[in-house]
Amino acid sequence: MEEFGNELEEVKREIVESRALTIKTNNLVNALSADLKSIAKRQQNYERRIFFNSAAAYVVTIAILFVVLKFAWDARLDAVRAETKNTRDKFAQLEKDLKEAQQREQERLRATAAAAQFYELIRQNKRSEIINGYDEVAKVELTRTERTVFERAVEQSRNELSLVRYQEGLDHARTGRWHEAQQSLAESLKYKDDAAHSPQARYQLARALKALGRQREAIPMLIRLSEASADREVMDEATLLLAESQVDIQAWNDAKNTLRSFIRRFPSSPHINDARIRLADVQLRH
Repeated sequence: MEEFGNELEEVKREIVESRALTIKTNNLVNALSADLKSIAKRQQNYERRIFFNSAAAYVVTIAILFVVLKFAWDARLDAVRAETKNTRDKFAQLEKDLKEAQQREQERLRATAAAAQFYELIRQNKRSEIINGYDEVAKVELTRTERTVFERAVEQSRNELSLVRYQEGLDHARTGRWHEAQQSLAESLKYKDDAAHSPQARYQLARALKALGRQREAIPMLIRLSEASADREVMDEATLLLAESQVDIQAWNDAKNTLRSFIRRFPSSPHINDARIRLADVQLRH
């Protein structure tokens, strides 16, 4: 009985140990399972990080490639644009040069034609046409020789026409046609106002104006002639005519001063006696 009790105790003890061992085994299995789950989870997280890192690296690489490609494309595009612009500029410059060359050629042809026409006027000695046409032909591109020849032709035509109109004016003045004389003498001075005969032309023009009753127009001209003239011989006559014109407009004091100046300045003039008589007459009456 006692042996049976010992065996029973032994069995109970073994059962308790077996149960404890079973519990420990279960605990170890659970702990191992938890560790396996934790390891699996960490592995998943690691794999997920690797995936995202790989994806990000791929995206970054692609983006870098696109950026590099864009810069390369922009550089190539800028080069093409610059080359196109240079080509366009060269073409525009060539067009401009061509137009300028055509314009120069047209101007040269126009200048040649104008010069030829003007040469024909000179050959035919058409003095009025030469004078009137020079301003137009002078605008075109002439050679230095052509311009010199044309200017001399114009100057000669002015001298000749001025002299012709002056002589016509003298002829009209001799016959008392004062209106025609005034027109011819004015044209003479218009053509050439510094010719050798210009002082005489001004004096004769003043005579014509005085004869036409236009003394106030003649007086300024006569004052200039009496004070300074390229022709010394006309100064005394202009001074005397100035006094007569002043008398006509009843400028008595001016007339007296002019006659006194005449007597003082031109004591050897053939008109000295006339001046003294006129001065005495004016002083007597005014």
